[in-house]
Amino acid sequence: MEESKPAFEKYVFVCINERPAGERVSCGGTFCGKELSDKLKEAVKAAGQAGRIRVSKSKCLDVCEEGANVLVYPDNIWFKKAEVADIPAILEKLGIKL
Repeated sequence: MEESKPAFEKYVFVCINERPAGERVSCGGTFCGKELSDKLKEAVKAAGQAGRIRVSKSKCLDVCEEGANVLVYPDNIWFKKAEVADIPAILEKLGIKL
């Protein structure tokens, strides 16, 4: 095992988990997790920050009923009930000015 510093300044994990119909709600299946992830990644790239901030799709973060869920590391910021319309506010928290 080798230890190293992270490749990016910030990591943004967006839950896209899906479950079969009739099971517990999920960020990807019940909420807008997949669309939010794709659009947030596009916005970070359009702002020229893709080399500094990595938007990653995540599986279950285990707070599904509060979805769509977004976690910013290493800032320990948790966005719950996030929607595509919240992307400007998320970008602002990431230090991206529009």
